[in-house]
Amino acid sequence: MEKKPYILFLTRSLARGGAERQLVLLASGLHRKGWRVEVACFYAGGAFQRELEQSGVSVIDLAKRGRWDLPGFLWRFCRLIRKRQPDIVHGYLPVPNMLSLGARILRPDTKVVWGVRASNIDLVHYDWLSHLTFRMQCRLSRMAALIIANSSAGLEYHAARGFPREKMKVVPNGIDTARFRFDVVGRERMREKWDVPQRARLVGLVGRLDPMKDHANFLDAVARLQDRLEDCWFVCIGDGATSYQAELARLADTLGLRGRVIWAGACDDMPAAYSALDIVVSSSKGEGFPNVVAEAMSCGRPCVVTDVGDSAMLVGETGVIVPPGNSKALAMGIETLCSRLSDDCQAMSDGARDRITDHFGRESLIDATRSLIQGLVSDAAGH
Repeated sequence: MEKKPYILFLTRSLARGGAERQLVLLASGLHRKGWRVEVACFYAGGAFQRELEQSGVSVIDLAKRGRWDLPGFLWRFCRLIRKRQPDIVHGYLPVPNMLSLGARILRPDTKVVWGVRASNIDLVHYDWLSHLTFRMQCRLSRMAALIIANSSAGLEYHAARGFPREKMKVVPNGIDTARFRFDVVGRERMREKWDVPQRARLVGLVGRLDPMKDHANFLDAVARLQDRLEDCWFVCIGDGATSYQAELARLADTLGLRGRVIWAGACDDMPAAYSALDIVVSSSKGEGFPNVVAEAMSCGRPCVVTDVGDSAMLVGETGVIVPPGNSKALAMGIETLCSRLSDDCQAMSDGARDRITDHFGRESLIDATRSLIQGLVSDAAGH
């Protein structure tokens, strides 16, 4: 029988987010299959920490107190590696990826796995430290033993910028289809909370308020539609930096959308939120594997997506695909999907869910990752 390795995941936090959701699914799934799994966080106490601990996975707080709190934080990380002696350190996102390489120095037998979660990153919208971090990650990537991208687009993007293609593998995200399914009671509850009529058609953009998600494009599309789809309501679900929220609110007012767009903020019951919608929109400028789209489809919600990352592959024939940054095309896509829903709503709902259950379930993520990591450990033992 092959030895099951001890794997230590390393992440910035367990706050609400797509990458964090995947980490929880993967760590808890490997634990369920008998692996020794722990998760170390720069900042503990995020929304997903309790869920992870309830699944039996220990969460280790590295107690970082801020961006520049480095000496004590690095000392705690070094002490953790020396004490736990993990077989695998698996980073999630750029800074944890780079920090994970320290485990190779402290314990040469430890194998380092990186998790790449994005593609088409437009660094123009981010600060100098983000630029520096990305350049450093490209330079250091060859030191990882394995790099797992969650999308083909993400693999190609990073390989073109210096990541070692021969060490890269694609494992698409997995969706907990038992959790993400249509919830009629949740639909009614969320619509009542948002003061949306139960029979109204509700179009929503779900995602953090961040320039990469291109809420401005969505708002411009809504402005084009507000006179043509008078029975439609629109909602943005997610939070972000206060300054950016204010910027988007001002844009909505300028476009004459006050009262037409609901700013719902973050939501703890996402299956209910997806169920409350009739159409989900992803207007992003860049994506890897868009969790929001897959979760929405698992809840039977058809989607209009921009053709970035693996969005088009994910949606297939079940939704509408439009170019990024084109509000006219996005508006037409929403209008087209509204028309198709009027013709056969149930068939579209079933088609969206079936595509996720058939190809992107949780077990696919766990089994594919387990196979890659087990192979890494077996190869090392053979040498």
